[in-house]
Amino acid sequence: MQSIECVSVQGRPLAYIIRSEFSPQRTEFPTPAELNLQVGFVVYAAGGAVAPHLHRPIARSTVGTAEVLVVKTGRCLLDVFDDDKRLIATRELRPGDVMLMVGGGHGFRMLEDTVLLEVKQGPYTGLDEKERF
Repeated sequence: MQSIECVSVQGRPLAYIIRSEFSPQRTEFPTPAELNLQVGFVVYAAGGAVAPHLHRPIARSTVGTAEVLVVKTGRCLLDVFDDDKRLIATRELRPGDVMLMVGGGHGFRMLEDTVLLEVKQGPYTGLDEKERF
């Protein structure tokens, strides 16, 4: 099993899976810089520090919703679908695994009691943002 996997269809990325075993020795962002949401591992030695800073209010325009899920506890199956709702891949996710969804659709089937940490773009519009199938 590879530490980082890109699930794609016809060269178009749908999901990135970063396994808990992935442990870089230096700062690394394993997802492409052009994505509207990126996942990175920032590495510091003991005694290191991050200088206090602000993030400038840069206007960005995005279409769609990218989503990051981290398996805190439990195990589940991730089903990845293309835009036509066809199943492309199924992967088991375990504690510490990270999934970045950038296209298509997805679903989860729990193999154990599971807690997922979810991070996605906001603000929440209050509209029905999901098409269930």
